[in-house]
Parts: sequence; structure tokens; C-alpha cells
Amino acid sequence: MDAAGGSVQAGRVLEWIDKAGYACAVGWSGSYCVTAYVGDVQFSRPISADSIVEARARIIYTGRTSMHVFVSIETSELRNRSFSEATHCLLVFVAVDQDGTPCEVPSWDPWSSGDRTIYARAEARIEPRKEIRAKMLELQSIGAGSVAPTVFRFLASPGDTNWGGKVHGGTVLRWIDETASACAAGWASTSVVAVYSGGIHFFRPIPIGNLVEIAARLIHTTARSMHISVAVRSAHPSTPGDLELTTQCITVFVDKALDGHAAPVRQLPLLSGDDRALDSVARELIDLRSAMAAIPSTLVRNTA
Repeated sequence: MDAAGGSVQAGRVLEWIDKAGYACAVGWSGSYCVTAYVGDVQFSRPISADSIVEARARIIYTGRTSMHVFVSIETSELRNRSFSEATHCLLVFVAVDQDGTPCEVPSWDPWSSGDRTIYARAEARIEPRKEIRAKMLELQSIGAGSVAPTVFRFLASPGDTNWGGKVHGGTVLRWIDETASACAAGWASTSVVAVYSGGIHFFRPIPIGNLVEIAARLIHTTARSMHISVAVRSAHPSTPGDLELTTQCITVFVDKALDGHAAPVRQLPLLSGDDRALDSVARELIDLRSAMAAIPSTLVRNTA
């Protein structure tokens, strides 16, 4: 649950999303799959801790070795069993063989007009996603800025890993949310909640027993939101200085007021060149995201 104890943490929802997407991808490909990307997770409303949760996942596009999976999370109160959508997003999985080499997957071919629209929207997001990935990697080359990052460090435990000996993608997503939440809370208050998470690119797996470092830093503020860049790095514990980037993400938080609306937040001062560079990249990422064609969840459900 969140800090207030009334709703499910965004990181837990991201875990559910990854599990549902993974099951769909494995079922389609018939092979082990790895999460390559998670994008455009809009947390439209909180999920009550006593809700019934339903996760739906379906293939909407395939490449030679990749599967684009659309996942929606719907919830209902226990008594009425009337489900409504809480969030949805697109994930990309890659099928791999026993050696970890990408392998071909069966092609998904749209057959209805709705399917063709979904397919086209998914395909149209491929090139913009490459731009977003490059722009987010640019963040990693910019200095720390004036505000100290929030950093968590620990070892990946056996309970975090899948049968392949690597950390679950959903577990990494939960770690990202927990670190970003601590960063946002340090800037605003313990009432912060995530409203968006995206541009989540997985570059390499994290083996069991590896050192994990997660760094979250505030890079941009609006009147009522905080944009936080998160980088996950990992290394063998015997060589802690050889940390390699495994995952990157942008997540947006708001400070929830007593009336449930987003409260004004303290503005990030742009005191240094690094501050201004981070803020500039954040603004460019906002523009890139807003230009991407949305995948209508109602159409996905109706054509399933």
C-alpha cells in the first residue's frame, strides 16, 4: 500500500502488469521471454487495497523476435463486481532460447478493422520510442545537478529471481517505484502518488546475487508535478565499481492534497548548467510523449 495505507502502490501495479504481459508473451512464443520495454503507464485512479483486480493482456504487434503486449488493469469493489479500468500500458517482450539468444516468434496478423488500427498504432510508436530511449540515455551523461539523488543499494536475493536466475522485470519496476517515491516524498511530502511511468527500457538482466544500485533524481517540476529520472545499475559484488546501466525510467509524481487533488509543489531551482540541461531534456521528453499516437484501450478490449 501507499504511505497513507489506503491504496495499492504503483510499483505493485507495475509488477502485476509485467506478470500478465509475461504470461501472454510466453504463451504466444512458447519460449522464455525477457521484458525489453514498458511504456506510457497512466495511473488514472488509485486502486483500493480491498479491490478485486483483473489483468488482461493480449498481443497487438509482433516483430521477428519481439511481441508488443497491451495490458490493462481493471478493478471492482467486492460487492458489485462491476469492473472499470485503472490503468493500461504497452510492453515489449523478446523471446530468447536457452543461450539467451533472441529467437523468432509466430507472426500476429490483424484480421479486423479494429485489429488493423491497433497494429498501426503500435507500429507507429516504434520510431518515436527510439528517440525517447536516446534522449533518456542523454540524461545519464549529464551531471548530478544541485539536488542530491535518492540512492538505494542492495543485493539481488533469490526471492527476486525467475527460473532463469535473473531478476523479474516486474521486481525491477517495483524497485524503481519505491526509489522514485522516496525521492518525491523527500521533495514534497509523504502524500505523494505516482501518476505516470514510462520510457522504461531494460538493457541487460540482473543476475541473482548481484549488487543493485537504484538512483532517482528530480529533473523537472511543473506547478503540481515532479518528474523523476531513475537509473538502475548492477555489478558483481566483487567489483562494485563496475556498475552497468540495466534499466532506465521516467516517473511523474504529484502531492495529493486532503481533497484528493494534486497540491502545488515546491519548484526545482535551476541553479547550474546541469540543472538546466536536465530540465531541458525532461521538457523534450514531454513533447515526444505527447506526440505519440495513443492506443485506445476500449478498442483493444472490444477486438480481443
